[in-house]
Amino acid sequence: MSLIALEEAFNIPSLAEQSAYQARLFVADGNGQAHADRLVDIHGERLAKMDEHGVAHTILSLTAPGIQDFDEPKAAATAAKEVNDWVHQQVQKNPKRFSAFASLSMHNPKDASEELRRCVKELGFVGALVNDNQRLPNDEAAWYDLPEWDEFWSTVTELDVPFYLHPIAPKGEIHRRIYKDRAALIGPVLSFANNVSAHLLGMIVNGVFDRHPKLKIIVGHLGEHIPFDLWRINHWLEDVHKPRGAVSMKKTIRDYFNENIWVTTSGHFSTLTLKYVQDEIGIDRILFSIDYPYEKFEDACNWFKTLDGKFSAEDLAKISHENSQKLFPHLRS
Repeated sequence: MSLIALEEAFNIPSLAEQSAYQARLFVADGNGQAHADRLVDIHGERLAKMDEHGVAHTILSLTAPGIQDFDEPKAAATAAKEVNDWVHQQVQKNPKRFSAFASLSMHNPKDASEELRRCVKELGFVGALVNDNQRLPNDEAAWYDLPEWDEFWSTVTELDVPFYLHPIAPKGEIHRRIYKDRAALIGPVLSFANNVSAHLLGMIVNGVFDRHPKLKIIVGHLGEHIPFDLWRINHWLEDVHKPRGAVSMKKTIRDYFNENIWVTTSGHFSTLTLKYVQDEIGIDRILFSIDYPYEKFEDACNWFKTLDGKFSAEDLAKISHENSQKLFPHLRS
């Protein structure tokens, strides 16, 4: 069965030191250099693994922390352009097998909109992948769920491309207060899901999807814990917070998952979890992904093969490629 993978990281050589830092946090064998090499490689080992495991197409995205680690706006904008130009060149070498998400400086909505427009209109990118907060000077961070970001979300919907909200390791005050003495909780164990779910829920309760009803958001790791709390979240939003006027959302959280939000299987290869998420949000909102090179092709693709007989052939086709083809029309050919 043909597979399409959506959360697959790369890096550019000039940001290799940044990758090595991330590797020390998330690579089990401690071989940070090998991990950094895999990030920069596009057409060698990565493509060979795609061929070996039946991955027909990969959408490439800059590894975390990426542009969101630049606290100075001009440096962030310059780095984003460098990254996007580099990966565009890589995609042009094999556009049948690769496409790319734009990397963006999220210091202000105007600059983010302009770079996204350039990437989609001039470079043929298929959307954007951005980490869940932009580092700012003085240990501050920007989130994208308040009305001042409406200009950016209007651009995303005008261009009709998905936006992938991706996690980043905590820094600054959050790191000092919560994770400094609990380093093992940084990343996939806890912090990634906590931050992305808070940001996505912030977009919901602050009315982003009501003001931009055609907005398409993707999150990884089978929903960053939200599907497992969906009943409780919905209960409190609808029965407590809406009646007292504490949220500006007009619909239910289930409505937004039905209309605006997709989840991928990146780094979460559990059959029981997949069945649960299917029951909660529906098979049409689930997309296959790996999270390479933080996760292995073998683990993701061999697990997916074990789903044969546990899910219908029609549902597996939707997860593996059909849902992605609907979300990304260029993948239909």
